[in-house]
Amino acid sequence: MKRAINLLALVLLLAAPPLTQAQQGLPATAAPKEAAQFDFLIGQWEVELSPKVNGLAAMIHGTPRLQGSWKAWRAFDGYGIDDELRVFDGSGNPVSLSHAQRIYDGKTQRWLINSLDVYRARFSAASAQWQNGEMRLNGTGSTNEGKPMLTRSRFYEITPERFRMQQDRSLDNGASWDEAVLTITAKRIAAKAPR
Repeated sequence: MKRAINLLALVLLLAAPPLTQAQQGLPATAAPKEAAQFDFLIGQWEVELSPKVNGLAAMIHGTPRLQGSWKAWRAFDGYGIDDELRVFDGSGNPVSLSHAQRIYDGKTQRWLINSLDVYRARFSAASAQWQNGEMRLNGTGSTNEGKPMLTRSRFYEITPERFRMQQDRSLDNGASWDEAVLTITAKRIAAKAPR
């Protein structure tokens, strides 16, 4: 009788539908459709950067001419993007190298972004969300002098061939914002970027 019960249990177990990954307590391995929201960044871009300048130096020297390249690749089994932004001055001298990892978190329905300012050995963090045809980011970091800083950025006017980005900054924990401290215009030069 005991053997018959064990055999019946085995038959029932084999006939039962398999447990899903969620039922087994395992994470989903297929990226959600929202993980494609940053796909506009994939490829290779030529960028022009316009920093906001004030004061005597701006009156004497004008706005610095900055240019560079932005390269991005799909990463993390389709959950995210890995990208690199290189900036040069008008003479071709390196000014900035940033490396970012962007991953979509389905639980919070936000992008989590960690960026490394390579030349200054500084990390910053941000979260982002797609809203009304724009990617909007809120981040934390520090100034060149090491003071805490909040940022809010947005990618907009996004087409297959170009996009724009604007960044605002706050040095008083969001009580006031300096708007458009940096604007970027990007033009696609390749659909895929070499690593």
